[in-house]
Amino acid sequence: MRRSHLTAAMVGIALGTVGIIRDHGVAAQQRAEMHDMQLVGFSDLQARSAYQPVIHKQGDRWVAYIGHHGGSQLNPLTGKQESNGTSILDVTDPKRPKYLVHVPGESGQGEAGGAQMVRVCDGRELPRADTSKVYLLRTFGNSGHEVWDVTEPTKPERVTVVVSGLRQTHKNWWECDTGIAYLISGDPAWRTTRMTKIYDLSDPAHPVFIRDFGLPGQQPGSTGPVPTELHGPISLGPKANRVYFGYGTGTRGIVQIVDREKLLNGPREPTDENLLYPQITRVDLPPDVGAHTAFPLLGMDVAEFGMQKAPTGRRAAPPAAAGDHDHEVSVPVNQTQARRDFIAVVGETTANECFENRQMLRMLDATVETRPFGASSFTVPESNRDYCSRGGRFGTHSSNENFTPIYYKRVLFLAHFNAGVRAVDIRDPFNPKEIAFYVPAITSKTDKRCVGTGADEKCKVAIQTNNVEVDDRGYVYIVDRANTGMHILELTGSARSVARF
Repeated sequence: MRRSHLTAAMVGIALGTVGIIRDHGVAAQQRAEMHDMQLVGFSDLQARSAYQPVIHKQGDRWVAYIGHHGGSQLNPLTGKQESNGTSILDVTDPKRPKYLVHVPGESGQGEAGGAQMVRVCDGRELPRADTSKVYLLRTFGNSGHEVWDVTEPTKPERVTVVVSGLRQTHKNWWECDTGIAYLISGDPAWRTTRMTKIYDLSDPAHPVFIRDFGLPGQQPGSTGPVPTELHGPISLGPKANRVYFGYGTGTRGIVQIVDREKLLNGPREPTDENLLYPQITRVDLPPDVGAHTAFPLLGMDVAEFGMQKAPTGRRAAPPAAAGDHDHEVSVPVNQTQARRDFIAVVGETTANECFENRQMLRMLDATVETRPFGASSFTVPESNRDYCSRGGRFGTHSSNENFTPIYYKRVLFLAHFNAGVRAVDIRDPFNPKEIAFYVPAITSKTDKRCVGTGADEKCKVAIQTNNVEVDDRGYVYIVDRANTGMHILELTGSARSVARF
């Protein structure tokens, strides 16, 4: 442990020591747990339940934007009770994060309020924006999407409301180089609670609607069963020409690969035919598997198969006689196992104390885009620490989404609720291995999580690491659903050597 971080680590231990919570008259306590990952800095985020963190470099500063679930807390900076919205912190010095401002969100509790989603783009990257500005795209509760000017993070100003009158929102994606925004929305006219509204936000002050998109059966006027609602997309932009959509959270997940150019420029009337037009493939996962996050990992060099040679002598015609097998007949020429494309699919656990099927990381091999298949999976062994009995959720929620080369195709970070954050070595995607973890300490602000009802209700105070992100310096940021706050972490020991610093 480096001396510069000793104090921060000791603070984390201290928090675990003093954070004694009353659970129906029974004291509950938990110290931080870690392996090859250590605490650098901490903010309690005003005890607001946290969802999506994004860390953005603005000039010489690094700024963290954190979206919150619904609820209400006192803002010590204003002395007012404010509906949970967006926290903005200066994390230039990660050992001493400075809380700058809170931007209130929509009133309401849990998923029904707040401002869960944040994305940030520089005006100098956006094709038609003010080049001197920095813009924040966020949800406003379940009712709409907004753009804010955060050029000076301490003085955010709303620029425009992109769309309002919705019944749900969720995990958006914004291409800074093109301005195309994929806004997860509940259009009241659609049969599903979440679909995609696509806007051109290249000039954030003047949004231009492009089209609505979803799965056949979700659109207005359709009939029959309604496919699983969308959770969120990840776009690789015009160069790769692909968008990866994850539908479902913890059940009936669907992974969809879409041709971006066809999506944006194809026929826009939401008929079955037009909705299928940009689709390259659709993978319907088993009923107990969700697709909260579908993170593409393209062009992975799999060392294990580096000595395999491309097939040769492939016959153009199938075997002529029964029983005459040519096992290379359908293998594309020049294709080997050594360089492949994968999708990291992460489901979301939603029930407390393991009262559901566990969600985990599943790696799909998508080298042949039209025929993805399951390659491997990863979960934290429950028996190691009795996670099911700790309280709260146990299982995955999400992965990091930053493509920084420090970690991309090498280390994937998974938010694992009461098991904290797990760092997984994915260099061999057929055999993902955990290399580090950090489970924060409970504090006096950590909220309880309950099972049962009425006289049978039982509650426990538990860490609920909800989301994780990394910045381009390599720091790891985790935020807590149970009001504990934000922890800034770094890899240590042998785990650090797996990354590319």
